[in-house]
Amino acid sequence: MTFAVIKTGGKQYKVAANDVLKIEKLDAEAGTIVTFDQVLMVDGEVGAPLVQGALVAAELLETRKQKTVIVFKKNRRHNYRRRNGHRQLLSTVRITEILTGGAKPTVKAAGTAKATETVTEKAPAKKAAAKAAPKAETKAAAPKAAKAAAAEAAEAPAKAPAKKAAPKKAAAKTDEAAAEKPAKKAPAKKAAPKADKE
Repeated sequence: MTFAVIKTGGKQYKVAANDVLKIEKLDAEAGTIVTFDQVLMVDGEVGAPLVQGALVAAELLETRKQKTVIVFKKNRRHNYRRRNGHRQLLSTVRITEILTGGAKPTVKAAGTAKATETVTEKAPAKKAAAKAAPKAETKAAAPKAAKAAAAEAAEAPAKAPAKKAAPKKAAAKTDEAAAEKPAKKAPAKKAAPKADKE
């Protein structure tokens, strides 16, 4: 069984074909083929520092956060405690093949070429049609709205302005409410200061 030692994300991994491993985040989409050119060892051949012409190909399965790592800081006798969580982004890859002698990867990405073609062709057409439709509606609606506003403005002078309620009634209501409530008691009198006993 052939194996290789690769270096990625500042770490070294011993890998073989069909191995699934979690490594530091890679900037690629799920389902694409990624290659690792920093191969330190293939079978018994050790590089100095890298093996010439060696390449490891892998399929990127997913990128997600790992479980939360709690970072807890404490200083004794100083009432100092800090609790923090950290979730590192990890990419999961499946090693497809180990290549030597400058060979190129033979395995293609699983269905990504078809997916990207359909997205790039169909998506802009829908967006363009969706953008054009609201503009046409607003252009058609603008003259109608202007005519309706003009008609309302013509009718507005015919109507008399609404009358405001007289403020005297509100004052009278407050007087009646005061009459219904019992009068407040006078505050209690303070006791006279006592004379000093001799």
